[in-house]
Amino acid sequence: MRLPVGGLMITGLRGRMFASFIVACLASTAFVAGIGYVLVRRAVLQRAQDAVLVETRDTLARVVPGTLADPVPDDTLRDVAQALVRPDRAVVVTAGDDTVSAGEFGVQDVPPSLVSRAEDGLYFQRVELRRAPWLVVATRVYTAGRGSSPLSVYVFASLAKERADLDGIQRALIRAGALTLLLALVLAVLLGQSVLRPLRRLGRAARALGTGDLGARVEVRGRDELADVARAFNESAASLEFTVHELRRLEAGARRFAADVSHELRTPIAAMTAVTDVLEEDAAALPADTGTAARLIAGQTRRLNALVEDLLEISRMDAGTAQLVLDEVPLADLVRECVTTRGWADQVVVEVPPDLRVRLDPRRFDVILANLIGNGLSHGAPPVRVIARSGPPRVEVRVIDQGKGIPEELLPKVFGRFFKADPARPAGQGSGLGLAIAQANAALHGGGIEAANAPGCGAVFTVWIPA
Repeated sequence: MRLPVGGLMITGLRGRMFASFIVACLASTAFVAGIGYVLVRRAVLQRAQDAVLVETRDTLARVVPGTLADPVPDDTLRDVAQALVRPDRAVVVTAGDDTVSAGEFGVQDVPPSLVSRAEDGLYFQRVELRRAPWLVVATRVYTAGRGSSPLSVYVFASLAKERADLDGIQRALIRAGALTLLLALVLAVLLGQSVLRPLRRLGRAARALGTGDLGARVEVRGRDELADVARAFNESAASLEFTVHELRRLEAGARRFAADVSHELRTPIAAMTAVTDVLEEDAAALPADTGTAARLIAGQTRRLNALVEDLLEISRMDAGTAQLVLDEVPLADLVRECVTTRGWADQVVVEVPPDLRVRLDPRRFDVILANLIGNGLSHGAPPVRVIARSGPPRVEVRVIDQGKGIPEELLPKVFGRFFKADPARPAGQGSGLGLAIAQANAALHGGGIEAANAPGCGAVFTVWIPA
């Protein structure tokens, strides 16, 4: 899960937890502070305007005569203005064309909308005048009926004190919000430690288990969900440890069995090979059926001998007892010796630089080449090309045949033991261990073998080892 904050993506559990706490805290604080501020502001302004309205109404009822002449005398206008004026207030009184002002404002400062509404009663409006807040109260007094000239009264009451009070409240709310945010961060740290500490222990145990430490366990604390996860991990790890130990025991037993059987077979097979070689030499002098049988037995005995040797080699690889005997040799001579001793010289094209020298185990690399070239001749088509090139950080040898190649779906499987691309091929054509042995020898050198199909050619096997 990724949480976007300010254009950044928070991906860690700790970051998401802190971000969630901060967002929740800010939202709740802003909501509570906003509602509180609105309610307080409404109460403060309501109290101020009620005081001005009540005082204006009572003062007019007391000061304005019950019988008012038309036109209204200037003395009456001045009396009304003086009765309503205060240090934080200004008053404008008009009657017809006569106007009396007490304070810094005049008729032109009265909002036009308030002038028209004042005909029907006592009204007020909050306005901003000269960069300060003011409450303007307007009313008209009729003493001789609607047809007479009215007495218009406009009272400007300053709201500077109320604004100062509200600003102080706003600052207090901001400080309270900051304190709440700080407390939320502290709580998030404490809660994050209590939640993330078990998760970190679980992560360390999981990594140790992944690296092969099957005894890794997590200490279970408490009875919450994290404790349930820790118990489930321990149970899974114990089950995995038992299963892996059992599989290793069975695998080791199978390897020992194969190695022991192969070793025990070497002596009788060696004797059988000597006998069958003698029979094969004399096969021409024997009756036809007997000669054919002697040659068949000799071929199968040699195949059995090769299979036993392959099984012993695989067993040594599995047991980890195989060792390299490194030497710096000319690669071209090694390849030519491999194909010459096996009678493949007329079917293999060697394209290896004569001055290329490589540090490797000659015997094991000869096994690699023999298996790959033999595979190309048996299951592909000649000529088989052997190409080598060297360049940091590795040396590559490619074996390319001219056959039909390997089906794409079988390429990942060709190095498996006893794998045969064509299950219907005759039993005498290989055991399916050659490529597995070649791959194991390449890995012993610190390299590997890759299989692919070349465009217009057959299969391509690339052997690489560190330069």
